[in-house]
Formats: sequence, C-alpha cells, structure tokens
Amino acid sequence: MSVPTQNPEQPNAGAGRKNLLDPGFELTLRPMRYPDFYERYRDAIKNTWTVEEVDLHSDVTDLAKLSAGEQHLIGRLVAFFATGDSIVANNLVLTLYKHINSPEARLYLSRQLFEEAVHVQFYLTLLDTYLPDPDERAAAFAAVENIPSIREKAEFCFRWIDSVDDLTRLESKADRRRFLLNLICFAACIEGLFFYGAFAYVYWFRSRGLLHGLATGTNWVFRDESMHMEFAFSVVDTVRQEEPDLFDEELGEQVTAMLREAVDAELQFARDLCGDGLAGMNTESMREYLECVADQRLARLGLKPIYGSRNPFSFMELQDVQELTNFFERRPSAYQVAVEGNVSFDDDF
Repeated sequence: MSVPTQNPEQPNAGAGRKNLLDPGFELTLRPMRYPDFYERYRDAIKNTWTVEEVDLHSDVTDLAKLSAGEQHLIGRLVAFFATGDSIVANNLVLTLYKHINSPEARLYLSRQLFEEAVHVQFYLTLLDTYLPDPDERAAAFAAVENIPSIREKAEFCFRWIDSVDDLTRLESKADRRRFLLNLICFAACIEGLFFYGAFAYVYWFRSRGLLHGLATGTNWVFRDESMHMEFAFSVVDTVRQEEPDLFDEELGEQVTAMLREAVDAELQFARDLCGDGLAGMNTESMREYLECVADQRLARLGLKPIYGSRNPFSFMELQDVQELTNFFERRPSAYQVAVEGNVSFDDDF
C-alpha cells in the first residue's frame, strides 16, 4: 500500500461529491454513483438456488463408509459451518450496511444477507441429516463454546466485530481505518480463508467419490462466497481511489499481521480435523494450501505475499475450476435462473 501525499482528517471536507464512506444514508439511485455495485447485485440475483434442491440422500450411505478419523473430520467441519455464516451475517448487518454509504452497494448487501440466510439453512439441513442424534446436533450447534479450535476462530471474528462496535459514524480517518480493517478481515480472512479451507475438505471427499450432496451445495455456497469476497474487495478498491491517504504502510502491516493470525487459527482447526493425518489430507498440506490462499488475498489487496507456498491440492485446481466455470455455460436443474457469459476463477483457490 503506497504512502499518501495528502492527509486530511475529513477526506471529503469542502468537496461537492460524497465519498463511499462519508457518514449519511444516501437513497438516490439516479444519477447512479457506483454502477459496478448495482451490476454485482444484478449478477447475484441470477445466481439463485434453494436448499431444497440439494440431494443429501446418498451422503448418508457414504458417511457409513468413512473411517473414524474421517467421521471426526466431517463432524468438526459441519460444526464450524453451523456458526460461520451466522457470524458473517451479523457483521454485515451491524457494520457493513451501516457504513457503506451507497444505495447501489446496499442493494448488493441486502442480497448477500439473503444468501447468508440460505447458507445457514443449508448447514442446518446438513446437520440434521448428518447427525441424527439430538445430543450430537446440540453439541455441534454449541461448537463456539465447546470445541477449542472453532472457538479460537470465532473469537478472532468477534474481536474484529467488537473493534468497530462503538462506531456510529465514520467521521475521521481513524474511524475509516477501523472500518476498513473490519471489512478486509471478513473478506480476506473469514470468507476468503476460513471458508476456503473448509471447502478444501469437502472437495477432498468429492475427489474420492464421496459426499456428492455436500459437494453440490458447497459448489453453490462457494460461488456465493467468491462473489461476496470480490464485492468487498471492490469496496476497498473504491475507497482506495477516493481516499488514498488511508492506505499507508501501517495499514498494510496491520492487514498482513491479521492474515498471519487467521492462518494460525485455521491451522489449529486443521490439526483438530486431521489428527495424525489422513490419506491425501493432513495438517502440512493444509498449511501449504492456506498459505497459498493467504498470499493470493494479500496480492489482491496490493500487498506483498509473505509465504511463497504453492497449492498442494490438485482437486482444487482442476475439478472445481471446471465445475464453477461451467456454471455460466449451462443451466443446471438445481438452479432457478439461467445465466449468460463466462466467469474466471484464476486465483481464488
């Protein structure tokens, strides 16, 4: 992040045109100030799916085939899923919607909130299917309290939510920086790292011909989360253009430290899930994958990569790139709306 040449406390003071993070609640869609956000909202509408279209019947048979270690992994994984999207939705409502002052962006955020609700419903259905025992389900829903590796990730999330809890208006440069760190945390660390780590476990099972229902739903969640992440990064890009003085060396160091901490937390989760290692999935390979993803997030934010690791999972590079790209070239029966055009997932994995 470049060091700025200007340093106003009120970046838009005296200017006629409002910036994206200026306090207020703009309502007027014409003339449209941020048409890109509106187009992202329209694209999201095309990406509509429902939980009822996910067939989990074959997964029940597959679960019985899993080893004890694999069953432990899948149990921990669905326990994380049960709370992860709820945390994201809370931050969206309590922080992002309040401070991103653009009616076009708020349209997108409203759509994102709907998608997060669908994800929560999907994971609820997943838990009800995978864990028929009521006590096991109750323990999974209480994972934030009783599973240390999940609690550590949740505490990381809550700390960044709490960091902006007292912000009612972004009046100063310091306020905007606090907001940006929250936004970057949820885009790069939570949706862009925690969830991507979880998706890798799902696709590892699918690469072995297992849990196709889980993989199908995850494909659609993956598609949603990729769009959420890119929207958040586009907000960061816009703020950088409007207020370049916010993006100094200190902010870059804070973001880098944040991603290091997120990788460490996700590695603790990987140790819990993988134990001494499973065939084709272990803590060391997950470490390399997470470091590779973290470097991609840093690069997207204009920061220097810090790990230099390569993606060890071929099933993330081949199988899922094809599946997700093909979304825009076909009309699957499980989707309600046909979509035209192409999409590229060059470096999201």
